[in-house]
Amino acid sequence: MKQLFFLLFALYLLTTNGFAQNKNSQTYPIKIYSDFVADESGNRLHGITVKVLGGDSDITDMNGEFSVKAKIGDKITLYRDGKKMNSYIYDGSLQYEIEDQSEKLNTRSIKKESLKRKKKSKKFSNASKYQIALDSANFYVKKNPTKSIQFVEEALNATNNKKKTAQAYETLGDAFFRLKQYDLAQSNYVTASLKLSKSIPLQLKLANAYFNTSNFTKSNQLYTKIVTNNNAVPFQKIMAYDGIANIYKAQKKYNKSIFNYEKGLLIAKNNSIIPKITDLSAKIAEVLNLQGNRDKSQTYILNSIKSAKNESKNRAIVQSNKAADFYGRNNNIKEEIKLRKETLKDLEDNEINEIESTDDVIITKQKVKYDIANALEKQQNYPEAIQYFKASAVEAENRSDIETEKKAIQGLSEVYAKIGDDNNALIHYKKYTKLVDLIYQQKESEIAKAVAFGKDLIAKQSRISSLEKDRELTKSKLNLFKTEQTLVEENNRRQKLIIYSLIGGLLLLLLSLFYMFRSNKQRKLSNNLLALKSLRSQMNPHFIFNALNSVNSFIASNDERTANRYLTDFSTLMRSVLENSEQDFIPLEKEIELLDLYLKLEHTRFEDKFDFVFNIADNVRINDFQIPPMLLQPYIENAVWHGLRYKKEKGLLQIDIEQSTSDILKISISDNGIGRKQSKALKSKNQLKQKSKGMQNIKQRVAILNEMYHDKVEVSIGNLFEDETGTKVVLFLKKD
Repeated sequence: MKQLFFLLFALYLLTTNGFAQNKNSQTYPIKIYSDFVADESGNRLHGITVKVLGGDSDITDMNGEFSVKAKIGDKITLYRDGKKMNSYIYDGSLQYEIEDQSEKLNTRSIKKESLKRKKKSKKFSNASKYQIALDSANFYVKKNPTKSIQFVEEALNATNNKKKTAQAYETLGDAFFRLKQYDLAQSNYVTASLKLSKSIPLQLKLANAYFNTSNFTKSNQLYTKIVTNNNAVPFQKIMAYDGIANIYKAQKKYNKSIFNYEKGLLIAKNNSIIPKITDLSAKIAEVLNLQGNRDKSQTYILNSIKSAKNESKNRAIVQSNKAADFYGRNNNIKEEIKLRKETLKDLEDNEINEIESTDDVIITKQKVKYDIANALEKQQNYPEAIQYFKASAVEAENRSDIETEKKAIQGLSEVYAKIGDDNNALIHYKKYTKLVDLIYQQKESEIAKAVAFGKDLIAKQSRISSLEKDRELTKSKLNLFKTEQTLVEENNRRQKLIIYSLIGGLLLLLLSLFYMFRSNKQRKLSNNLLALKSLRSQMNPHFIFNALNSVNSFIASNDERTANRYLTDFSTLMRSVLENSEQDFIPLEKEIELLDLYLKLEHTRFEDKFDFVFNIADNVRINDFQIPPMLLQPYIENAVWHGLRYKKEKGLLQIDIEQSTSDILKISISDNGIGRKQSKALKSKNQLKQKSKGMQNIKQRVAILNEMYHDKVEVSIGNLFEDETGTKVVLFLKKD
């Protein structure tokens, strides 16, 4: 039966493994997620600990690679030298960019990489070329989108695979989106979605592209499908509600916008997705402010700041700056100045020159100083405003930020004019005009570059589009691929049917084995109880027979008075023995009373042969322990009849009860009789042939009790003295 069980268990493991590979994505299966960690220069980082919240973890190797078991929606955290770098939500995307908070230095990028990607030789296959090109494209999406487009073109040239082509077009859409070419991004997302229609991250990107091209209807339709999609994880639903709310905000339908922001916020709170709690709180505050509900708006702003502080210092700085903008728009100059000064202090304390927020707003020291000066000017605190305008101008000049420098110089000119310092006002106005001319020249150059850049982007898109047209000409390959897919799907269906049948049969067999095991266990317990009862019933006649022999000896010696007294004590003892005979365990106190009465009876008969003594330690809690009835009596009987009875001088029987631990009791029965060796030698041949029924009985009882109650009783028998005289029985009894 055991062999059958292990065989079925092995079969279960094999079938469930196959089943896991064919599971529907609706159950969010845990899969192997293989990535690598690199810095902003593309250098692979080793020794980085990658941990899935509540699950698997790994450390990046020399190539920066790691593999962990994760499912969509899991939170993944990076650690370096024991310090937390940052975390992100795994949503199936190809690339994640996070800020390293461990030392507040560089940005780390994590990119998707295939498990099977290995360099077998210097010569790469098309599959390897595709993967390398796509990884590079994903890496440069945010850093250098134009370079990313070049790598996408290489990836498309290296594959005809439908899924891989779709992934390349998705990355191409990301690059165009980064360049704010939303119409081209939309076009590529549409191409990718035709091949990856079930990819929720891709649908989110396409919906966002529709929004940025003001196609609110299609954007709303896509977001609504994601919200109602059972396969969408909480993070994806939050993004969809965020997108719907943005649409209503753009259409100035503020109530509907707030409604959807709050639905997303509720999911974010329920799933502890702190970045979205921060974002959505700030967005709700912004819409409430547009409605004129400033008190409620302020509550959400404060909530967003509080949430941001739980993320990172950079996130807190960004949110604090947004809150300052909010107070500035509502003419709460005092709170605005307070927040902007806190923002500046955080930037300086953490030696941060600039931070880019999620909405592409750049926060720099010079800009914050300018905003403080601007607020102080509104407060008519001109001396302090001048200091901050000057500090902003100097910082901006050092960092070649002409736009901010121009604003700071203009601010200085206006403040000097307000306080009547016309000379300084004129000096700074002249500086301002020079900077305006310089900015105008730069803008002209940038416009020319932008036109050329736009033409170049369109040309690249045309080249890539032509690749897709060429691919359409190879219909035979596509038909072959579709046929292969149909066969695979049919095979998968058959495998599922077989797997389901095997699992059903396995479950039935396991259930049958379970009931058989439980039935055998109950039967064994019943047999043990019956055996104990039988052994106890055997003990009684044995004990009665020995006691009656003692009475007979008194009668034979014509000691009628002693015989009567003995019979009275004997009847008391027998009544107690018979009362306890049906019980598995009795209180230890009762057993001691029975032993004491039994020893008095034996001592009456062999008064000149031995004395006895009971020693019960002070720390023994007798009432805490239960003992099988008549468990100790056979050992005491053996000590009297086979040890002390044959001793020439008067012997001593000693019973010691002490508590070894809080739940273990030690009972010692020792006699200084002739010992087991001499007792055996004195036995007649007939006695040698008959084994002691009492001792054999007690051994069987102890064995059954230990099997039923997990080693409750432990017995050892040995010589008391080195010359093999005397006997000592030590019994350990465990508390229930």
